[in-house]
Amino acid sequence: MILITGATSGIGKASAELLARNHKNLFLVGRRGERLEKIKTELEKKHPISVEISELDVSSKQEVEDFAKKHSTQLQQVEALINNAGLAMGRDLIHEGKTDDWDKMIDVNLKGLLYVTHEVLPFFVKKKSGHVVNVGSVAGRWIYPRGNIYCATKAAVAALTQSLRQDLLGTGIRVTEISPGMVETEFSLVRFSGDETKAKAIYEGMKPLSAQDIAEAIVWCLMRPAHVNIQEVVIYPTQQASTSLVHRNSNS
Repeated sequence: MILITGATSGIGKASAELLARNHKNLFLVGRRGERLEKIKTELEKKHPISVEISELDVSSKQEVEDFAKKHSTQLQQVEALINNAGLAMGRDLIHEGKTDDWDKMIDVNLKGLLYVTHEVLPFFVKKKSGHVVNVGSVAGRWIYPRGNIYCATKAAVAALTQSLRQDLLGTGIRVTEISPGMVETEFSLVRFSGDETKAKAIYEGMKPLSAQDIAEAIVWCLMRPAHVNIQEVVIYPTQQASTSLVHRNSNS
């Protein structure tokens, strides 16, 4: 069974669909219960697998602790954790930023990843196997203008991934970070508070990565033999050379 956070859309949902095609049982969590129900129904109808779901806000320490207690039996069966839940809020200069946005990014991108990982790892350590995949970002390595707090949270994810790998050395647990460049999902829509015009402009004149592209990389890492650990994967679309350098077609 593979546990995926932020499974209701984007990379999380695409990963669930691809893993289902590979006959992997799933445990999907996210904030939108109706979407989880729909995904569960669709995947179990199409594939010979079982799908567990739970509405969960990973940024709430209490919710995550309650979730772990309630589902301890299922968590014993988890063979891999995909920490996918994450978001960006705004593109403000740091001195003009909204501190509520800062709190949200830190709570979801950083604390949420930590809370869930903390509850799952004891099961992995006990059975001396497991795989933690953290979905980071190229923004965690190469900062871009107005990225400030989002970049900081993803830099923390990169540091934590390395720390996990060192702390878990000898346990048989693998740890991977996937760092995508520009991916067209609901990410930009959330970043701009639902403003579709601003969200679309981010990808204007270029072909970004899709959620499916990143899901394929995640599943490839998961499917390596137990003695192989893919530590880091950095993925850019062909038309992006850095976090701030993008080639856009002139006729768009």
